Amino acid sequence: MASMSTQETSSSPSISSTPHWSYDVFLSFYGSDTRKTFADQLYTAMKDRGISVYRDSEELKQGTFIGPKLMEVIEKSRYAITILSRNYAFSSWCLDELVEIVKCMKETQLTILPIFYHVKPSHIRNQTRTFKKAFSKHEKDAEVNKEKIQTWRAALRKVGDIAGWHIQDR
Repeated sequence: MASMSTQETSSSPSISSTPHWSYDVFLSFYGSDTRKTFADQLYTAMKDRGISVYRDSEELKQGTFIGPKLMEVIEKSRYAITILSRNYAFSSWCLDELVEIVKCMKETQLTILPIFYHVKPSHIRNQTRTFKKAFSKHEKDAEVNKEKIQTWRAALRKVGDIAGWHIQDR
């Protein structure tokens, strides 16, 4: 018995130092590409298995400013599943989420699980095809500064280098 309580006492600090997660998974996706198809099916499958998943359409209340709330949720999630689809990079919100996800990977032990949905990792890493078109659009937008664009590009390169799942058809 004495050795058992010593063991429990020595393991207690590591339990208390474990980060407290509000969500198991933060789901990042471009709604027009995947919300009513793949992202919805993935979300439902995880919820049915008891996984705590954050998806903006389920959790955000109408009238809530989404920026700070989403960044807070990312920080309090254990995993981030990024569904990188053809038009993902056209959304500055998706790109801002991705930057926060990459930042949290370094700072809070968040694990990124990328899903390459009808795109190749090289398209993301090298910003080719629709990703190139998206950045062309962002670069012409006077509201978007060059530093932010470089941050987005770096986040995409980082995630494009992570092993993930490839989904090419239904």
